[in-house]
Amino acid sequence: MARILAYTSPARGHLFPLMPILLELAARGHDVSLRTLASEVALARQLGLDAAPIDPRIEAIEHDDFGARNSRAALTRVADVFTRRAALDGPDFDAAIEAHEPDATIIDFNCWGAMSSAEAGGSAWATFCPYPTMLGSADAPPFGPGFAPARGPAGRMRDRLARPMILGAVEKAWLPGLNAIRAERNLNALKSADDLVLAPPLMLYMTAEPFDYPRSDWPESFVMVGPCAWEPDAAAPPWVDELDRPVILVTTSSEFQDDGELIETAFAALADLPYEIVATAPAGDAAKFRAPENGRVEQFVPHGKLLGHAVCAVTHGGMGATQKALARGVPVCAVPFGRDQLEVARRVEVSGAGSRLSARRLSVDKLRAKVLEAIELKAGAERIAAAYDATGGAAAAADAFEQRAVQAMS
Repeated sequence: MARILAYTSPARGHLFPLMPILLELAARGHDVSLRTLASEVALARQLGLDAAPIDPRIEAIEHDDFGARNSRAALTRVADVFTRRAALDGPDFDAAIEAHEPDATIIDFNCWGAMSSAEAGGSAWATFCPYPTMLGSADAPPFGPGFAPARGPAGRMRDRLARPMILGAVEKAWLPGLNAIRAERNLNALKSADDLVLAPPLMLYMTAEPFDYPRSDWPESFVMVGPCAWEPDAAAPPWVDELDRPVILVTTSSEFQDDGELIETAFAALADLPYEIVATAPAGDAAKFRAPENGRVEQFVPHGKLLGHAVCAVTHGGMGATQKALARGVPVCAVPFGRDQLEVARRVEVSGAGSRLSARRLSVDKLRAKVLEAIELKAGAERIAAAYDATGGAAAAADAFEQRAVQAMS
């Protein structure tokens, strides 16, 4: 059996999809250690993992992309956060390696410094990615603005012209900083975002076709394992078992991005419908929202407990919340505010598993119409749920990690 070290960025939306894979590896007899955000260390230890917090200075570098004027500026801000964190998560990962002496490592794709350390170290390693990949493809639009897939020659021309305009500008902003970090480890300079995506020998990609766009050019390093949806086994509030009408779940980001407007608009838009409107605000102040007679707002409620009652999930377009709903066959109305959410929302629409509404067009009337549209698309959500199931999930991810990383050390 192997000693395995897992390392994540400071985001529950990245830790939680990884947890079932780590627990599966531990159940197979591997010695699993975890470095992650401080607030979740106690939970990981309760589940039997040897857990410790990442450097607190990493968590102190927070996202500010919600203030950007457009998707390209937002991507640049996000990449700047990852680059600044990389200067810290590389040395922090080195310290974890020294402390645990692992045989193989699995690293959050957002931890660019840790990835550089693993690549330079020459030992067995892999990454996981719980959001749409930025990898370019002849069969998919460029990552960032949430374009619909190209149709015909004009669409393909759009993609060829747009990719350097969007990602090219972002790459110019963050590649020099990341390459400076790589140079300290005697690694070759990256020339594009694709180089970064293709650096890991194994990428556990946490989705599945047809939710992500079908491609003929997936690299061999990519293994789709579905969303690996997981949440702590917390007791639901008593009122969940007393629900006597279907639920519309409204979710906002677990990392602050000033998306509370979604809850306020949902309460106004859905107040007279025959549903229970349940909103969660994990990164906000739940007390500031005034719920209608058929609504309630909580800081946190296990979504899995609610989705069994749900006819729709209104999400901010976060990959975790969106795929968790779809994995239960619940259609989604996605209202993206930034980051990868524009891409997620477009995939919801294109896959026929729900509806999409731009945050800039968010209004009471428009949101109401889009929620009612999504409710009618349950068959599409169930089709995506079946595709997720077909990947094999956490067990398939553990198989791939054992075969390509653990056995590679032999």
